[in-house]
Order: sequence, then C-alpha cells, then structure tokens
Amino acid sequence: MSSFSSSPPTLTTNSQKVPTFKISPNSQKPAIIHSLKQICRQDNIKESVFTLSNLIETCAFEKTLLQGQQIHAHVLKLGLSGDDSVFLNTKIVFMYGKCGSIGDAQKVFDRMTERTVFTWNAMIGACVVNGVPIRAIELYGDMRFLGVATDAHTLSSTLKATSQLEILYCGSEIHGVAIKLGLISNVFVVNSLVTMYTKCNDIRAASLLFTGMSEKEDTVSWNSMISAYTINGMNQEGLSLFVEMLNASVEPTTYTFVAAIQACEETSFGKFGIEIHAVVLKLGYSFDTYVANALLMMYIKNNRLDEAAKIFFHMQEKDNISWNSMISGYVQNGLYDEAINMFHEMMNAGQKPDHVSLMSMLVASGRQGNLLNGMEIHAFSLRNGLDSDLQVGNTLVDMYAKCGKLDYMDSVFGRMLHRDGVSWTTIIAAYAQNNFPWKAVQLFREVQAEGSHVDALMIGSVLLACTELRCNLLAKEIHCYVIKRGICDPFMQKTLVSVYGDCGNVVYANSIFRLSEVKDVVSFTSMMCSYVQNGLANEALGLMLCMNEMRIEADFVAVLSMLTAAADLSSLRKGKEIHGFLARKGLLLQDSIRSSLIDMYASCGTLENSYKVFNYLKSKDPVCWTSMINACGLHGCGRKAIDIFTRMEKENIHPDHITFLAVLRACSHAALIEDGKRIFKIMQSKYTLEPWPEHYACFVDLLGRANHLEEAFQIVKTMNLEDIPAVWCALLGACQVYANKELGEIAAMKLLELDPKNPGNYVLVSNVYAATNRWDDVEEVRVTMKGKGLKKDPACSWIEVGDKVHTFVAQDKSHPECDKIYEKLAYLTEKLEKEAGYVAQTKYVLHKVEEKEKVKLLKGHSERLAIAYSLLASTDRNPIRITKNLRVCSDCHTFSKLASKYLEREIIVRDAKRFHYFRDGICSCGDFW
Repeated sequence: MSSFSSSPPTLTTNSQKVPTFKISPNSQKPAIIHSLKQICRQDNIKESVFTLSNLIETCAFEKTLLQGQQIHAHVLKLGLSGDDSVFLNTKIVFMYGKCGSIGDAQKVFDRMTERTVFTWNAMIGACVVNGVPIRAIELYGDMRFLGVATDAHTLSSTLKATSQLEILYCGSEIHGVAIKLGLISNVFVVNSLVTMYTKCNDIRAASLLFTGMSEKEDTVSWNSMISAYTINGMNQEGLSLFVEMLNASVEPTTYTFVAAIQACEETSFGKFGIEIHAVVLKLGYSFDTYVANALLMMYIKNNRLDEAAKIFFHMQEKDNISWNSMISGYVQNGLYDEAINMFHEMMNAGQKPDHVSLMSMLVASGRQGNLLNGMEIHAFSLRNGLDSDLQVGNTLVDMYAKCGKLDYMDSVFGRMLHRDGVSWTTIIAAYAQNNFPWKAVQLFREVQAEGSHVDALMIGSVLLACTELRCNLLAKEIHCYVIKRGICDPFMQKTLVSVYGDCGNVVYANSIFRLSEVKDVVSFTSMMCSYVQNGLANEALGLMLCMNEMRIEADFVAVLSMLTAAADLSSLRKGKEIHGFLARKGLLLQDSIRSSLIDMYASCGTLENSYKVFNYLKSKDPVCWTSMINACGLHGCGRKAIDIFTRMEKENIHPDHITFLAVLRACSHAALIEDGKRIFKIMQSKYTLEPWPEHYACFVDLLGRANHLEEAFQIVKTMNLEDIPAVWCALLGACQVYANKELGEIAAMKLLELDPKNPGNYVLVSNVYAATNRWDDVEEVRVTMKGKGLKKDPACSWIEVGDKVHTFVAQDKSHPECDKIYEKLAYLTEKLEKEAGYVAQTKYVLHKVEEKEKVKLLKGHSERLAIAYSLLASTDRNPIRITKNLRVCSDCHTFSKLASKYLEREIIVRDAKRFHYFRDGICSCGDFW
C-alpha cells in the first residue's frame, strides 16, 4: 500500500465512468393481482409454482406486504408439499423479511418441517435487515448445532449481525469457520469480515485481510477498506489506498468518493480534497447527491464556506443532509443571519426541516440571544412533533438559557419525556452561569438521587456553582464524589485547584496541585490565580520560577496572573522581567496585556512607565484609557486623570461604569469636589449610565474626605442609599478623620447592621469608638467579632530588595536580621526626635494602654521596619519603595516625611488607598489621604 509523502500524490485514473442504471419505482400492484387471478385458472402446478415465485420476489422488491400476504394465502390453499413447498416458503420468508414483517417470517420459518440452507439464509437475512441481530446469531448457532451446511451467504449475513452488535469473539469464530470451509477467498465473506473487524475496532485484522486478498478487482472490497480507515481516523492510510485503487484501474463508485472525501475533512488533507473534487468532476459524479453532500461537508470542515456554497447552489437535487450541512456550516462560522436565511429558503423550497435543522437554528438563536427566533423554532417543533426528540429538547434548554429565559428553560426541561446526561448538564450549567448556584446544586442532588450518569462536564458546572457560592464545604463534598467515581482526571484536578482558590482554601488547592501527575501551563496558571486571589502574590511569582525550571512556557493567561502578582507586591523588578518576556514573545498586542502593564507599573510606583506604555499604543480600547485614569488617581494626580478622561471623550471612546469609577476615585484622592460632582452628573445625563453602589460610595467618600460630611449624609438620605454598606463605610471613615461623633455613631450602627460578616467594618467601628475613649464599646465590638469567628487582617508592609520580597508586620521579630533592623530603626527615630522635631502622636494608638506602651507600639509599625531594613540592605540613593495592605496612620505619615528630609532620600509608600511620595519633608498627598 502506498503512503503519503510530504507532497500528496496527484490523482489520476485510467478508466471512464460506467453508466449507472436506476430501476423504476413505479408500483406493480395491479400486475400482481392480475397474475394471481391467472394462476387460479392454471392447472399446471409447475407453472403455478414458477409464476408464484416470480410474484413473491416482485412483492419483496416492491415491499408490498398486503399483496405478499394474498400470495401466501394462495400458496397455503394449493397445499403443496415436498420441494415445491420448501422452495415457495423460503421465498415467502425472504419476502416477509424485505417487507419488514419479521414476525410473519418467523412463523413461516417455524412451521416448515423441511428447510434448506437457503431457508436459513433467508431467515438470518430477515433478522439482520430488521434490526434483530442477536436472533440472527442464534439462528446461525442452531444451524451449526443441527449440522446444516453453511455457505458464503450464511457467513456474510451472520457477520453483518456481528458487526451490528460489535461482538469481536463471535466474528473471529466465523472467520475460523470461513477458513475451514475454504470460503476465505469469497469476496462477499472477505468484505463482511473487513467490515466486522472495522466495527469491532480491530483495524489491523481488517487491513491484513484486505492485503491478503489474491484478487482485488471488486470495488466493494476497496470501498470497505477505505471506509474502515476513515471511520477509525486513519485518514492518511485511507487516502493512500484510494490512490492505489485508482492506479490499479479499479472503477470507483459513489461510496468510494464519499469515503475518500470524508477523510479530507481533516484540514491537513484539505488540498488533497480539492484534487479528489477534480476527479469527481472528470468522472461525472458531481451531480450525485451523496458525493456532493460529502464535498459540501469537506469544504465546511476546512473553513471554505465559499466553495461549499458554490457546490450547494449548483446541486440539482438537495436532500435534508445538503440543507442541514449548509445551515450548520454557517452556524459554526458565526454567520447566524445567513443560517436563518438558509433555513427559510429550505422551507420555501418545500424541504421539510428535521431535528438536525432545528438544532442548528436553536444554536444560532441562542448564540445571538435572539429569543423571538428561538421561540418561533420552538413553536415549529411543537407543531411538527419534533419537540419530543431528546437532542432538540436539550438544545431548546440551552437556547433559553443563553437568552436568559430561565423560566422557559425550566418549562421545557419539565416537559421532556426522556433526559440524558446532556439534559442535566445543560440545565445545571445554565443555573450556575446565570447566578442561581443553589438551584444548580439542587438539580445535581436530583441527578444523584435518580442514579443518572454523572460526567466530568456536569461536575465542572457544579464546581462553578461552588465558586459562585464561595462554599468550601460544598467544594470538598464534590471533590470526594469525584474521587469515589474515579473521574478525577488531570482536567478535573485543574478545575479543583481553581475552585478551592476561589473558595479561599489555598491549602487544598496547593495540595491538589502538588499531587497532580500532569503539570502543564494550565495547572500552573490555576495555582497562580489561586495564590493571587488570596493575597499570596509572592508565592504566585515563586511558581514562575518553577515553570522556568520545568521549561514550561507561560501563556497569555499565566502572564496576566504574573502581572497581577507583581502589581500586588509592587515588585518593579519582576514586572520589568515580565514586560521583557512579553516583548520577546510578541504578546504586547493583546488589549488586556497592555492594560495590565499600565496597572502594573502604576502599582509599582512608576507612573512615568505607565504613561510610556499608554502613549506607545496606537489604538487604545476603553480598558486602556480606564487603566491610565486609574493609575493617575492612584498616584494622587487627579487633574491628569480628568485630562485623560477628556481626551478619551474627544476620541469618541465611550466610557463605561468602570471608567467613571476610576475618575471619581481620582477626584476623591485629590479633593476635586466640583469636578467630581460634574462627572457624576454627566455619567447619568450624557451617557445614561445608572450608578452602581460603588459609584455612590465613591461620591460620598469624595465629599466626606473634603469634610463635607453633612452634604454627604443628605445625599445618602435623598438618594435612598441607606441599604448600601460601602456608602456607610466611606462616611464612617470620614467621620473618624474629622472626629464627627454624632454622625459616626449613626454610620457605625448602620454599617454593622447591613454587613455583619465583614471584619474590616468591626475594626473601623472599633477605631471610631477608641478615638473617643469609649473603651467599653471597643471591648464589646471585639467580643462580637470573636463570637462570630471574625479576625482582623494584621497591618503588613513589604519591600523588594534584589530578587526577594521581605515582609514585616507590627512588632515583627521573625526576620533573620531583626536585631539589626530594630537597632537601625531606634537610631533613626532618635535622630528624628533630636534633629527634626519628631514627637510620637499617641492619640493614633487605638488601644487602652499606658502612654509609654503607646509610644513603643508606634515605633514598631510595619512600614518603619521596612524603612529600617531598606537602609541596612542598600547604601545608594535610590527611592525606598514600600507597600502596605492598610492605610498609613498619621504618625507614620509624619515619620516618613521627616525621614525623607533627614535621609535626603525619597520614600514611596503605596497604602490601601493610594501612593505617597515623601520628598524633602513633604508628601505628594498634601496630607490629604
């Protein structure tokens, strides 16, 4: 057998097409009745038997059961015996089998006292044709048991039954019988054996049989083998055999071309498919509907819709497969309007759509979100009784889910008579993806109760619901179920890593990741995202080193996670390394990459680099503009943020909710009250965007920071914002800064009422009480927190030195150089007290302790430890860059200003709200933060 070279062989043929003939389908019923009447007047039994035999064969060919039964009745009246009886009854068994009346065939067969091999063959053939293969094999077993001699027809028919059941051992046994009887050279037997081995997935045995054939002039043999290769995905072997067939001057048929063209559906053989198309045209098969349909699908699979359309519109006869292929091709390529138009053309042409047509249309409607069109198709399926089809029902469920009509979806699902795993998976996924996670979990419980099949896709949808619920316990339960069912494959492990990360259980996520046998870029990305989401950016960047050691190259998603981790840590060195990697790999064209780079540089304290990336971009999407606005706001450059917003408007880039949120925050950090009010107004009037709770909270924060507390409170009341926790949180923070006890009391009570599970709220309320020496109330808040199992996030600062990030918490003693750090900090504090006039502001220590202890607590704040370590680790004059997870307290703010002047060194601190640039005793925030 020839094989493909790097360049596929040119198709040639030495033969011309043999004309095909069609038997007229015109009914012969009147002729049968007339002949039957003539038989009744005949006296010669032999002539009657001969005529009856011909009539029975005609009934079998025409599948006229009623006339066949009339002839059968006449045969019974004749009372024939001996060979004539066996002969005619055998014909009658054959006729009933062809007419689909397997029960009548079995009755005639059972009543026969004498049977020939032809009788047995007729009965076995009837069983095979009528979908009762197991009965055919039983009859073959009876023949062997009774010692009835089998022939080629017997073995061929039985092998067909074996193929239908895919029973390899039974087929192999018949193969042995064929060898014993010397029938292995019979072309019908060999072809049946090839088909049987193919159906039973033993392609090697099928190939050996074909190769061993002494004569290969029978087209069916070639067709069987080419089809066998194609069905088993061995397209190259199938096409090589097709070329060999043409070179051997064996005349191809419709089945040959269909099998060869199907092999070319694989894109790597698309060019060869064009060559086969040329042969089809040369031999005149282009008008054959089956061949044209195969060409149609081949071009569609090779993304050549233009060529497929040419074939379709030139077809003389189009069947449902033709129309469905074209409609499906349009849908697969996102041309939904064209698919809908084609569907209407199909109906106008008088071709009745089937369940495949409806499924394609429902998919198109769902992807477009075209509810009206989907409902029309639904109505059509109801009128034509196609809604009971399982696949149509599943696609209806999916269509309504994609259109957001979950009530309609639920109604369709409830009316389904039969449901399979796809049905359950579709509806569970729909609820999980449409923010009804508990409903998804409830349906999964029903699946378990019914004992229905659960596959990986269904588990994936339930795990998505766990993510939405942030329910760690439920995630563990599903995890156990996955292990028990043995479906914890590598893909499932990656999903579990992601789910546990979303549920805040990094320990479990890390455990699954470490135990995974297959670690690829997706595995690392899932674990990296889990670390980043849970504030473990340092660990996320550590995975980047592991990926390098294992020579796993980061993809688009992994790089985004790395940039986020670098931004969270303010790790400028790592950020620049990632930027270099992106430049080398040519990934800078991705919009999300560009906006992430802007965010990263801004978060690392280099606003100038954010500008460079932003200005380098020739085309900027709304996300890039928003990222740059946010970067300016983060660095306290409110005016610059507004200027960029204005430029964005002039470029006709439509701002969205996130853009306005970034602008309002920038105004808030820079105390630009009038600008903030104007922007909040045009958001609703000019751009018709309804504010989110975050916008209202930001607007209240803007007024509160500027000590416009009464105005902020009036806005909360007039705009009915009393049910938004973020609004009260912003108001309470401002009340603490400006010591507004009365309003702070109202805000504190409201905040704890609306959001009792957020530990940050209790800390804020506790600080407000402590600032006014209400220590009993402080204790009560702390007891309440402890009773609810809530813990305060400790203040934490970190600094990047070399390739390592060093982390400090208040009063930290864990660093290996802690003695030197405290010694350096004590020296610096003493110098600032003596030479710069630093005095500890103990009023900001919100603990009921002695004054001396308050001073000690202030001296151990995390950002001061970071400054001291930076002085130890570097002697140059480069800026000291520190990141803190909470807001800088007023005393540390004063300390940092004085330190920058005394050390003659810039100190850059990024706290939870913004950047502070301390230079020569002055902060960029203007003491407003």
